[in-house]
Order: sequence, then C-alpha cells, then structure tokens
Amino acid sequence: MSQLPLLAGETGFEPTPEAARARLEAVDPGAYARTRNALDGAVTRLSPYLTHGLLDVPEALAAIRTRHHVPVSHKLAFEFGWREYFRHAWRHLGEGVLADVRPPPWSGRYASAMPADILEARTGVPAIDHAVRELHATGWLHNHARMWVASYVVHLRKVHWRAGADWMHAHLLDGDLGANHLSWQWVAATFSAKPYVFDAGNVARYAPRAWQCGGTVVDRSYEALDALARGAPDVGPEPADPRGRSGPRPATEPPAVHASPPADALAGLRTADEPAWLAEIVAACAASGDARVRIVHPWSLGAPREGGPATRVGLLHAPYHSRFPWSSRRWAFVLGAMRTHVEGVHLGDARRALDALLDAGLVPVLRDALVPGWREAIEAAARRGAVVEPVPREWDDPDRLCGSFTRFWNIVSR
Repeated sequence: MSQLPLLAGETGFEPTPEAARARLEAVDPGAYARTRNALDGAVTRLSPYLTHGLLDVPEALAAIRTRHHVPVSHKLAFEFGWREYFRHAWRHLGEGVLADVRPPPWSGRYASAMPADILEARTGVPAIDHAVRELHATGWLHNHARMWVASYVVHLRKVHWRAGADWMHAHLLDGDLGANHLSWQWVAATFSAKPYVFDAGNVARYAPRAWQCGGTVVDRSYEALDALARGAPDVGPEPADPRGRSGPRPATEPPAVHASPPADALAGLRTADEPAWLAEIVAACAASGDARVRIVHPWSLGAPREGGPATRVGLLHAPYHSRFPWSSRRWAFVLGAMRTHVEGVHLGDARRALDALLDAGLVPVLRDALVPGWREAIEAAARRGAVVEPVPREWDDPDRLCGSFTRFWNIVSR
C-alpha cells in the first residue's frame, strides 16, 4: 500500500547531552525569527531535551547568547517564555490542566475518543494525515502542525480536547502535560478567548505542496470555520472522490502505547523489586560514606552536578504511566538518557520508594516535577528532609496565576 511521505528533514533525537549541545550550537536566532512558522523553518527542536531535563531554559539561552544577540524582545526569547508560562500555569492549576479551564464554545457533546480515521491518517485532509504520520513516525511535530491537528480534532470533528491531548502526549518525545494540554485548551478556547481555526491558505503558506488542503473542509473562510467550531456537529472525514481519482486512502496502524517500559527499551538496565532495590542502595551509600541518593526520574535526565551524591538510582512512578502511557519511541528516549546515569531502574510507587529511602536514614536528592503523583511524592518527601532542587527559570514565576501569556510576559519581561 502506498505511503504518504514524511516532511523532509532530519527528525532523529539522540537522548544524550552531546546531541542536546549539538542542537544548541545549530540554533540560528535570525533564521528562527524569519522562518519559524514554516514547517521546514529553522526551529530549534530543543523541546525533548527541555522536557526531560537534559537542558534548562536558562542554560539554553545562555549558550545561544554566547554566539548571538538574543534580547528579551527577540522571537526566540518569546518562545522560551511560552515554555516558562505553561509551567507557571501548570504550577497553579495542578491537575486542573486536565479539565476545561473555561467553558467550550460549542454547546454540544464532544466525543470522548479519537476517531479511527484520524488515528490511521486517512481523514482525507492532507495536512492532518501527514501530521499524524509524522507524529507517529518521529515523536515530534512542528508547533504549527500541532495546532492544525488540534483545531481539526476539536472544532471540526468535535472530539473533546482532552482525548486529543492525551493521544498526542503519548507519542511526543517532548510530551509535557502543562505545555501540551494547555496548548490544546488554547486551541479549544477553554484556555483562550476564541477558537483557533486554520484555513487551506494557512497550510499553503507554511507547509510543503503535498500537505495542501484545497477542496477540503478547511478550504473556506475563517468566518465559516469559526461558525463550524461554534455550532456544527462532527463534519466527518472527507467524502471519497466519486470519480475515483484520488484512489484509496492509505491507512497506518497507530503505534502502541505502553504503561510500562517495553523490554527493548530496558536493554542494559537492571530492574529490581523494592526490597532488593533498597538493599542495594543502602549498601552503596554505606560504601561511599554518603547518605545522599540522587533520584534520576524522567524529568531530570541532565548531567549530574559536581559534588552531588555518589549513589544514583533510576525511579519510575508506575501509577503515572498507567494514566499516561508512552509510545515505544518515547520510552526509548527516556530510558536511553537514564542509562547514561544509572545501571538500574525501579518501576514502582514514587512516594513509597522515597519513604523507604528516608526510613533507611538516607537523603533523597531530586529535581522538582509537576506531573501527577510525582508532585505529591516530592512534596511529601521534602517535608521529611529530602532535598528538592527547583527547575531553573529564566524569568520570574508570579505568585498569582496569569490567565494569559500576555499578562505573564508583561510582568516578567520588564
């Protein structure tokens, strides 16, 4: 069966500090400002490294500024600001990012599951089908393509944004509940003032020829698209060409997602149940004479600091992954990075594991995280004496929730 081609360009992401530094060195702020909206534009592709802690925003900006002038007014600084804004909002909203922040624009009942034609990239809207294939094949999408997909899913197919956000989060290497789910809410108008819609002209301006959408449901005025978003039911996939000129639509099986690491992703990492895991850590700390234990979790995969704990252990919070499973590609990226720091990993309950370390007289040292389960486990461990390191920020984190990026940016960029 024929396959729609992927967008041209290198899409691999090696889960190493060296790969992250190479991407930093390749950043061209001038080209970014000129071409960032185009799918083949000079975007940074730093997001997987930022999400999983191989890089931090201040570190990335400082490295770029050693070679380029990037004032706070620059488009690249603005983009990093969006990342810090989403974390700010997530800190305030907590699990509220998983529910409507505001009422949606349509009064009907949104579907709770993704349609098969979208998941199989056979909607008949080329930009959507290409984007879905790109996501499934690479674990990454240009932000413009993400917005087109979200807009189509929510406003034209009438699928609740949460279903789409969970699906995309599972496959993105940079999947971040704050940034991803609030971006879907921004498109859905449950975290913004109006629905985000796109037309065929927008695709023609920023995407390759194969992605063009002339003659499809998005080939109409913005006023008509806004009316569909606010008042029409599911438009369904594109009708088949009655003259048969388009041929059969190729379908792809969406990659499986996993609530625990696939065996091949774990290759080279030892796994242990909690008693054996704890005994090994206690012995290692006794041998080093250092009661501190560095906890390496999926959002803290950067190089260890000098003078840090001699003992480092990998920890995965199983309840989180049961709620938010990942693709094999995402697991391979995370565990590949973890493998550079630890020899083994424990898949269990983070709070119970941290309590066990504290009960043994050890001192967990770990990076803060806002993901469900981890956030509560870290807060509880901190109350018992664990050392929690904040995620470094370039800009301040206002004490009160800023309901929009504009409000946030006006405060922090002064």
